[in-house]
Amino acid sequence: MGVAPLVLNGPLFIYGPLGWTPLLQKVLGQDGLDRLRIAHLGGFAVTSREGAAVMAGLSAGTGQAEGWFVSDPDAVERLCYLAEVFAMGPPVPVVVDHAGAQADALTFPGQPGDTPWHQGGWAKLSGDLLLVAADEIAEVCTDVPAAELAGRLQMVLSRASARLAARAAVPADLRSATTAGEVEEIACSVTHAGYFLSREYTLRHPRFDGTMSAPVRREIFVATDAALVLPYDPVRDRLLLVEQFRMGAYGRGDPRPWMLEPVAGRMDAGETPEQTARRECLEEAGLDLQNLEPISSHYCTPGYSTEMFHLFLGVCDLPDEAVGQGGLPSEHEDIRTHVIGFERAMALVDSGEANNGPLILSLLWLERERARLRASA
Repeated sequence: MGVAPLVLNGPLFIYGPLGWTPLLQKVLGQDGLDRLRIAHLGGFAVTSREGAAVMAGLSAGTGQAEGWFVSDPDAVERLCYLAEVFAMGPPVPVVVDHAGAQADALTFPGQPGDTPWHQGGWAKLSGDLLLVAADEIAEVCTDVPAAELAGRLQMVLSRASARLAARAAVPADLRSATTAGEVEEIACSVTHAGYFLSREYTLRHPRFDGTMSAPVRREIFVATDAALVLPYDPVRDRLLLVEQFRMGAYGRGDPRPWMLEPVAGRMDAGETPEQTARRECLEEAGLDLQNLEPISSHYCTPGYSTEMFHLFLGVCDLPDEAVGQGGLPSEHEDIRTHVIGFERAMALVDSGEANNGPLILSLLWLERERARLRASA
């Protein structure tokens, strides 16, 4: 890990997720883990917030909080960087029971809640997420200050969540059953680490003739997964479109970079595609969906991006207003919504005004399923 702005002169007491053995082994290595010693902090309990919180904190109370006494300067530096990235708060002095005696140390207050933290349940919910996020943090820590990375933590966690979701098995009835494990990865480096992330790979992969390819170098854009919803009112046979400025169209040189789209949003870590779809419909259009019809889950540009789209049709009652406003000011969203009839929407496809891939796919799916949806309404 890189150097944290915080300089500590003494040992650390770490606990909870930050003191989870698989994370420590990844961050410190087995030798570093072997140098740690168990310690206890009296008068405190490790607590967490309800839900899939990644970190925990210390709450005053009875009993003893169990953790690790860390005195090695390199280990202290690495763990301080992690603690700052995960907003564990400024260190505070404590006295811990260590090796049969009391010892002075510093610890991070963390993110306490009203629920006792239990390692087993937490690890099942958030353990893998933290380990994958730690891999990305380790890649960029020498170049990105901890405070700066802390401001982008939700993107780091969302990318980690997408990587975990990618592990799910997918069919290979027509395509090759060759697995990613058969690719020879020669080198991998981060080429950009801002709000977005890009990586460069040098690798060899199996060819269809049974041989291995020559080494090839490829760059990818590492994105989060996203959920997209086309809101549809089957009773009135009308739907809602979102319009907003899109940087990709502008950067390509499109003279009209305002685009008609479904409702869309990045999946936060721990969210299902369905949860994201419902949340985004409320945020962007003020719509409470009756139910979701899955359309597809697909890569949008797999030649250079990891982004996966989860596409839905959202059955709902649409308002009479033809044009409305939506979006979150905190995310600098300037969104206009349009409620139009099905026939006019299909005319947009024919004219080319609908030039957004997910929107076109959603409208073609709706054209196929429209009679069923209207009959069931």
